[in-house]
Amino acid sequence: MSTVKVLNMAGAEVGTVELNDAIFGIEPNEAVVHEVVKNHLANCRQGTQSALTRAEVSGGGRKPWRQKGTGHARQGSTRAPQWTHGGIVFAPKPRSYRYVLNKKVRRLALKSVLSAKAAEGQLVVIDAIRQSEIKTAAFRKFLSAVKVDGKAVVVTPAVDETIVKSARNLPGVLTTPAAQLNVYDIVNAKYLVVDQAALAKIEEVYA
Repeated sequence: MSTVKVLNMAGAEVGTVELNDAIFGIEPNEAVVHEVVKNHLANCRQGTQSALTRAEVSGGGRKPWRQKGTGHARQGSTRAPQWTHGGIVFAPKPRSYRYVLNKKVRRLALKSVLSAKAAEGQLVVIDAIRQSEIKTAAFRKFLSAVKVDGKAVVVTPAVDETIVKSARNLPGVLTTPAAQLNVYDIVNAKYLVVDQAALAKIEEVYA
């Protein structure tokens, strides 16, 4: 088992913790991670795009000219797709892009990204992430103290409104409870900042 330093919110080392190799020590499977990220982005799509077919465009009820003898190509409506202001061929309509991945695939992807963060030294473990009041400046100071200088996912044991509201105005900083860890969020961030109690919860659920 590999070990990582445990810091307090002032950035001082207060101990070490052993990481479970079944979660933080596997060989990352990039193909599976790619598949899960693709699935997440597809599920986020609204699918509300819409255009009008020739049946839905206003007008065009009268045949523009007689069938034969004009020298023109035959036309039945001025709202056919080849006409200006005509309908759209195979017009896009509202639809859902959602699809479901196997649970084992999702778990493997999460273990892969957690292992990658641990291997790259971008996993920061904090003994306890706590704030007595909602204060963005104090949360920014905490991140600076633990040398987190880029996009980060801050993981707490449960939803903590004080932490959520303190961090939400910081660009690139996202907070999440341990039960709702998301592969896309972790891949999109440079650092994973984890409360020690949340780390124990992650290992309990995914080991």
